[in-house]
Amino acid sequence: MTVRSKIAMLSAEFLGTAVLATVAINISRSQIGIGYFVAIGVGLTLGLLVLSLGSVSGGHFNPAVTIGLWTIRKIKTLQAIAFVAAQMLGGLAAWQLANYFAGSEIQSVANVDFEWKILVAEVVGTLVFTFLVASAVFQRYEGAKAAALIGGGLTVGVFVASLGSNALLNPAIALGNQSWSWAYATGPIIGALIGMNLYVLLFAPISSLGLPRRFKSTKPAAVVTAPVKKTATTRKPATKKATVKKPVARKRK
Repeated sequence: MTVRSKIAMLSAEFLGTAVLATVAINISRSQIGIGYFVAIGVGLTLGLLVLSLGSVSGGHFNPAVTIGLWTIRKIKTLQAIAFVAAQMLGGLAAWQLANYFAGSEIQSVANVDFEWKILVAEVVGTLVFTFLVASAVFQRYEGAKAAALIGGGLTVGVFVASLGSNALLNPAIALGNQSWSWAYATGPIIGALIGMNLYVLLFAPISSLGLPRRFKSTKPAAVVTAPVKKTATTRKPATKKATVKKPVARKRK
């Protein structure tokens, strides 16, 4: 892996997370900040980001997704740490951008006291989302298929979690949206651990468990064998055996 590709991967995770967090902040704090508008908006955004940047970094854009994939050995440790750092910086950049556009500091919407209901909602919503992410990985979906399944998975997960929380399902977005608390920070991680490992234990094909440690699902390279050239075989001319004529015995008169 070259230095350029490493920089491209980290930049993709930073930019993708920043864009996703910015969309989530704007929709959730606008006048149409209803649960299903947020779900459709972030789901569509994630699908487009996976379609455009998924081939570069794998399209995580979520520390919970990266940690979940690390637990099922789809990403290496140092790469996972670098991805999480880039994603959290992306969430921080979205927060500062929202402050700049609003002209003032956006207010925190997280509850000061810890609530189990919020934690459970974030766990369950992220479980549904990352279960579908794992499905895309192990079924080796690429392009539009992967974007549709992953973006749709986030939409469904947000629908589920919005019953009991702000339905962020992403610690980086929780930081950017000023909804940072223990429930919003740890809930998505717990949900990702359960969702991805549950898929691996019950539904992942055995033949796919040995895939490379990366989120980007790749099809195995086709083995190309050189065509065997048929060499013309020269046949030796059949040699006729010399027949020895036996002398004819003359009858005596």
